[in-house]
Amino acid sequence: MEKPAPPSRLARFTDALGLRRSMVALLVMVVLVGLGERLGERFLPIYLLALGAGIHLPGVLNAMDNLLSALYSFPGGYLADRLGTKRALLVFNGIALLGYAIVVIFPTWWAVFVGSMFFLSWSAISLPASMSLVADALPRDRRTMGVSMHSLMRRLPMALGPIIGGILIDRFGTIPGIRLAFALAMALGLLSIVFQQMLIEDDIGLRSKSAEIDPRRVLRDMSPSLRVLLVADILVRFAEQIPYAYVVIWCIHNVGISGVEFGVLTTVEMVTAALIYLPVAYLADRSTKKPFVVTTFAFFTLFPLVLLFSDSFVLLVVAFVIRGLKEFGEPTRKALIMDLAPEGQKAGMFGAYYLARDVAVSVVALGSGFLWQISPAANLLTAAACGLAGTLLFAWRGRSLTA
Repeated sequence: MEKPAPPSRLARFTDALGLRRSMVALLVMVVLVGLGERLGERFLPIYLLALGAGIHLPGVLNAMDNLLSALYSFPGGYLADRLGTKRALLVFNGIALLGYAIVVIFPTWWAVFVGSMFFLSWSAISLPASMSLVADALPRDRRTMGVSMHSLMRRLPMALGPIIGGILIDRFGTIPGIRLAFALAMALGLLSIVFQQMLIEDDIGLRSKSAEIDPRRVLRDMSPSLRVLLVADILVRFAEQIPYAYVVIWCIHNVGISGVEFGVLTTVEMVTAALIYLPVAYLADRSTKKPFVVTTFAFFTLFPLVLLFSDSFVLLVVAFVIRGLKEFGEPTRKALIMDLAPEGQKAGMFGAYYLARDVAVSVVALGSGFLWQISPAANLLTAAACGLAGTLLFAWRGRSLTA
């Protein structure tokens, strides 16, 4: 009997990256729908003003986006468990298309708010289904790589979308350019649906009759190990969100750098994150995940401290490298959630986790301005203290499954 031919280099490479058929469909969807989302989303504040909206409405839109991101996570997970991953992603993309259509058809400020309810939080509502697909499509020793590929591909539309949207605005004007951007987003969304329905395997993320609609019951069913991760993650997100809105103020007003230099710092952060995704995922899939999560929590904690003592552009570069390094174990953390979630309820548990985390963080973030009014040091040191508490908690009580 002849021995089977060894896999080719390309086959070994794609397997190492977790590029199986359903994963390829997911990554194509992330790029196409994400690009459509980013074409006009960053320009919605100037679009609102061009349509005659008051100066306060862009802030209201941002607050609504944060709230919806928290509230949509659990319904997204429930629908993914109830309908199955493939059907759920079809529904979520259809919801986003409806939002784009409303903005394209009705050039009024109120249509922006109505449409935004459907498309602004596409990432939040589809994330549980996406993570469930990764867990079902890949074995445990490839899940961190799969989540890392998902995170890496999400950054491509973040970089390209605003550039293309800006070109459309410069070429056609604010109102026609943004409406054209959302029309293009509709076309990309339709193309994404074709790819995902053709490529996602039918047995990936099969629907479950036992899907729980009450997030409180799902949270009660959370394992002790996942509960420890949730509490630690909430504390660490306090460290991120307490200074989040004031980082640009510190850099430009307190340190005195220019807007262009701040843009460079943002690029430094994104490039740092992109460079570490795949190497860290390769290592995390071959060992226990806990050290990688502890390390990423430590970087979250370290950033506000380094920022506080950064009084030059060079030191700010160091701070933003650290900010980029906070992605060190983020895909690993998401993969760990899926490992610790019960079978048949992974998307729902993921959504409930994010619902609890983001609601808690959004409430605490409301007090960030009060801390900044006391002093920037009070804001940044409080953030670091919260991060340290979360890091120590997970280092002490956190658990992970060994690959």
